[in-house]
Amino acid sequence: MPVTIRSLLHRWDASTRLIVPAQDETEPSIDVPVTWVHSSELPDPTPFLDAGHLLLTDGSQFPRRSRDRDPYGSYVARLSERGVVGLGFGTPLIHRQLPDALESACRRQGLPLFLVTDLTPFLAIARYVADELANEQQARIRWSLQAQRAVARAAQRPDGLISILAELENQLDCSAMLFDAAGARIRSPGDPPDLDTPIHDAVRAALEQGVRSSSRIVIDGQEFTVQTIGHSNRLDGALVLGGLDWADPAAADLAHSVIGLASLALTQKRSLEKAHHHLRAGLFEQLLKGDRVLATRTATSVWGGLPSAPLTVLVARRPHHSDFILDALEREAEERGGRVFFTERENRILVLTETPSPAEFLQLFSRHSIPVGTADAIPFEALSRGVAEAERALLHAIQTGQPNVAFREFLDRGMLGLLRAQQVGTVARGILCVLHDHDVDRGAELLTTVRVWVQNECAWDATARELGIHRHTLRNRVQLAGRLLGLDLDLLRDRLELWTAVQLMTED
Repeated sequence: MPVTIRSLLHRWDASTRLIVPAQDETEPSIDVPVTWVHSSELPDPTPFLDAGHLLLTDGSQFPRRSRDRDPYGSYVARLSERGVVGLGFGTPLIHRQLPDALESACRRQGLPLFLVTDLTPFLAIARYVADELANEQQARIRWSLQAQRAVARAAQRPDGLISILAELENQLDCSAMLFDAAGARIRSPGDPPDLDTPIHDAVRAALEQGVRSSSRIVIDGQEFTVQTIGHSNRLDGALVLGGLDWADPAAADLAHSVIGLASLALTQKRSLEKAHHHLRAGLFEQLLKGDRVLATRTATSVWGGLPSAPLTVLVARRPHHSDFILDALEREAEERGGRVFFTERENRILVLTETPSPAEFLQLFSRHSIPVGTADAIPFEALSRGVAEAERALLHAIQTGQPNVAFREFLDRGMLGLLRAQQVGTVARGILCVLHDHDVDRGAELLTTVRVWVQNECAWDATARELGIHRHTLRNRVQLAGRLLGLDLDLLRDRLELWTAVQLMTED
């Protein structure tokens, strides 16, 4: 227990008496811990005092008889500003009784004041406080060593990571929550399933930044510290501590020890995940080559298998600033067993799931503003085609700013839809501009003629009737247009090129 003015009054109850405050039963000012005791008769002892100190004086610096009360007021004011917890005044060596002006000044400042009588040595009080502080410090050191040993023993248990957190909570009467690199809580079977959303959001925000950090949030009046763990280029997780007194050196040392142990455990877990990433990359190349038997056997022994065909292939760009997406996919793969497979390939993240793909995967990428291309209903034998289709859909998503694009959307729009998506209308207009320029120079209607001819599927009679001209005139115009364009419009290939250009031509 810390030394306070109340405990000193209780120990020397026969030779001390509390003056300010008058009622001490519930007065908190006399329960402030005393960090040291000084005795001084200097007119201004504050240069030698610190906050938390208790000052004892016999008052020899004050005149015995004086009507001037200012010295007392300024004296007490300086003590209060310095943070002194109280003043003990000794009688009757210099002053037979407590000066009224000193009592009034202490009441105005709210500074606790007690009387020390019967010539009680100030040294005895100072020695007692010093001994108690030393005992308290020794007890804290013993507690710290015992707590460190308890945490070390907990780390040796089979569930060491969870055990050290439980031991930390037991030793410091605080809450400790550990999260993996994907922001999912690492919990023991007895932990409650629910978690405060603000804590979860704070952890995710810290991890998504991808750098080592320490932040604090307040929830319902309780402060929580969010400490990320790992290296700046790839975080391993985060530790959330609530209700911890960081100002206590012993408590802070114990917390830092747990952070170190947790970091070591998560780093080992990270090393295993890194090996899994390399293994996934190799298995994916085997799948692309058609060696499904070896890949399935290996994936079954490590993750429980591969997703069943038909597959949905997701392709996304790998973010450079953080590996949070990979960690989240690792978590999803672990929870879903063999029903999902993912890997890195160059600067892309590829995910294989069963068709239809769970919506959580698209939501995961969308939440981080990462565009995704997908191809579905892909057999294992056509995996290379599925990757190419998903890659093509991803490029379209990037170009159009859409969060995700499915390759089947291109199939629904056909080849023209693909060409329009490439914005080649200006190219088509550039090809046909020779007809437009000829019409302007000669007052002809070649461009209109070929447009109507194409729209009528190159039918001579229908086009001639629509234009109100003779069939021979129509043929002459079409042949002239072909010569100007460098096309033989009697050939299907050249007719298709003209037809495509007309369909894609950008209007003025």
